[in-house]
Amino acid sequence: MALPVRPPHLLKACQYSIALKDKTLLMAVVNLTPDSFSQDGRLARRNDPSANLRYIQQVIDQGADMIDLGAESSRPGSVSISVKEELSRLLPTLKKAAKRIQVPISVDTCKVEVAQAALDAGASIINNIQGTKLDPALLKMVRDYKAAIVLMHMRGNPLTMQKKISYKNLLKEVKQELQVSVEKCLEIGIKKDRIILDPGLGFAKTSEQSIEIIRNLYQLHSLGCPVLLGPSRKSFIGQIIGRPVQDRLLGTAAAVTLGIAFGAHIVRVHDVKEMKDVVLMSDAIIN
Repeated sequence: MALPVRPPHLLKACQYSIALKDKTLLMAVVNLTPDSFSQDGRLARRNDPSANLRYIQQVIDQGADMIDLGAESSRPGSVSISVKEELSRLLPTLKKAAKRIQVPISVDTCKVEVAQAALDAGASIINNIQGTKLDPALLKMVRDYKAAIVLMHMRGNPLTMQKKISYKNLLKEVKQELQVSVEKCLEIGIKKDRIILDPGLGFAKTSEQSIEIIRNLYQLHSLGCPVLLGPSRKSFIGQIIGRPVQDRLLGTAAAVTLGIAFGAHIVRVHDVKEMKDVVLMSDAIIN
């Protein structure tokens, strides 16, 4: 079986122009939430922006090409927090990081007020899990700041998404719904070279559906945007290999490898040091 050809892109995000060609990029997850599904909320519990900055610098030294800061959990069943609480978790670390590091910072949020504060503080990417429920005010903000946006596929919200897993044609419907999100961005003036697509593994998806998406990831290439894949430590891996969240490193490595083979430009991971080796080896073989 011939592997699909991953189309090149030039991604723009504020001051950054990022070539997406033969090299797969690593986006490092930095959770500022005490209730993350991945059980790595140690940064939030410590509530120490200087320690957080040291951790961020560590993952950059290990090979992270981007940082993704999240101050509100989106795990299944999670309840939304207030703007004030999200900002109190996010801004002290973001402001320190933006002054010190030289890689793009993504902020995982759906709130307009949080997105604006993040962009003002130095973020260059907004990672939005809301799928087609995009707030026009947030999109206008991304446009005006010349930032990039990650459009993730999800139905419902973290409380309801796992009740919305019925699809007549999974790939067709995911693709169509992402296309709606892309069109909303284009209509409001966000350029296509500032849009990243994420099929949302585990978000309104069963384990079998998440696997089917990885296997057919290349089908998203026809939407004309780079593809981000976030399999790291997720429940579909645990269900397949029968291991708890903290023991899914090798399962994640397999998902990252095949995700790259089937067309991911960017992989979003927790374990940067180990996944850097996986990415380097995968790229060497595939390219």
